[in-house]
Order: sequence, then structure tokens, then C-alpha cells
Amino acid sequence: MKLYSVLSNAYRLDGGAMFGNAPKQVWEKWLPADDRNQISLATRAFLAVTSHAVVLFDAGIGAYMEPKFRERYKVEGHWQRLLTSLDERGYAHTDVTDVIISHLHFDHAGGLLSAWEEGRPPELLFPHARYYVSDAAWERAVHPHVRDRASFITPLNELLEESGRLVRLGVEARLGFDELDVRFIRSDGHTPGLLCPDLRWDQQRAVFASDLVPGRAWVHLPITMGYDRYPELLISEKNGLLTSIAEDHAWLCYVHDPEMAMSKIQFDPEHNTFIPVESVAECVL
Repeated sequence: MKLYSVLSNAYRLDGGAMFGNAPKQVWEKWLPADDRNQISLATRAFLAVTSHAVVLFDAGIGAYMEPKFRERYKVEGHWQRLLTSLDERGYAHTDVTDVIISHLHFDHAGGLLSAWEEGRPPELLFPHARYYVSDAAWERAVHPHVRDRASFITPLNELLEESGRLVRLGVEARLGFDELDVRFIRSDGHTPGLLCPDLRWDQQRAVFASDLVPGRAWVHLPITMGYDRYPELLISEKNGLLTSIAEDHAWLCYVHDPEMAMSKIQFDPEHNTFIPVESVAECVL
């Protein structure tokens, strides 16, 4: 089994929103802001290739947005970077057999759609793949709260349902792809039903933390996003995940870190905190 990181389009968001109630003097040491207070963020997916399956974890923001929204979020380019990233790894989107989406926010699921073209509705990519999402995440996307309604893509929900290839996962879900065992860590702190795929193979472990720990800066326990629905719950969930990662000397995979794809985690007892170590810019395991 091989595990690769692949990039979707980068974008920019307000730094204050990305770091919740942390003061700017703290978070700007990790990610400097521009004159609009925006910070650069990656949208990264991971690709697992087994004996008979090609499995994609998340799809990033993609290039589905029409120009005015692309400008608002400073989305990189008008092309689907995920497709070129897959090509660099030797795969086309038609080769992908399974797509596991942590949750259906636009910056994690927009890459499932074709690039925007004037006068042409978006099309669903990955025509031979099953799409997996949790029951709770699906219900949130279809019936969003007014607070996060703008985070979802209504046409995507419709296309996924119409495809006949949508698989809704329950609380105890577990998937197997040849030599790869995919377990799930459920998180409700960021959004209800977020799934963190917990990959096990050949005595190795890697967890795709999604927005539970979107990058190295958020490894610090008190740091949460303003977008998180339940910050205190998220901190408790993050503490449990990071403790497990540190104990197993496993890899923690980052979706939004602009520089690093993954790292190991250590607990620092002197300062009672977790720290990222052995960071790598690209994942090839």
C-alpha cells in the first residue's frame, strides 16, 4: 500500500476567524496575515493506493466557484489543481475507486466538481468511485443551520444523491480496502458528523485529521477556529486524538497547513502541551 499527499487549490481566509479567540499576536507568529488580515491555506487531500483500490480522502476546494466568489476567497487559479496533482502521482480522476469525504464544507468537497465554466453547470468528477460521508454530515449539509449554511454546496448535494454512488456511514463504520484498514474517529466539535479516517496498514498508522486539527498551528490544544460549532468539545476531541497519535508514534495528516503535509506528535510534559515533530512537506509512505 502507498499513501500520497495531493494538493487541491489553495485559498485565503481571515486569520482571526481561523484562530477563534486567540489574539493576533499569538497566531501571526505561525501564519502571517496580509493587509486584509487573510492567511494562506492549503487544501490537501490524501491518496491511498492498494492492490485493487485507489482511495481519495477529501477533495479540497477545487475550482468550481464562479469568479466573484473565487476572488472573495482568493482561490488559486481557475483550473482543477487536484486533477493535475493526481496526474503527477500517475493517476486520473477516472482511476479513483472510492472517495471518503470528512465533511461536506466547500473547502473539503468542492474538488468533487469540475472547474467553473460560464453557462455550463458543474459536473461531478470521479465517475467510477463510490462517495462516502457520515449520516450526520450528510444531514447537516442537506439541512444546514443558518450559521453554516454558506459552507455547503447545494448543487453538489444534489449531484451526489443523483449519482447512485453515495454511501452514508453510520457511527460504527469501518472499511477495508485490501491491505488497508480504514477506521473512523468521529468529531462533532467543528461540525456534526465529521469523520477523521484512521488508516492502518503494515504496522503503520496515519490519521487524516481534517478540521479537527487542520494544521500544525492547531496542534496547540487551546487553539480552535471561529468556524467551530462547539470549541470546548473540539478541544476534548483533539486531546484524545493527539494523545493516541503520540502514544502510537503515528502520522497526523494536515489538510490546511500551507507548508507541511503531516508530522508526528510528541507530548511535552514540562509545558503540558503537544508539539509537532518530524514534519514533512509531502507524504509518500
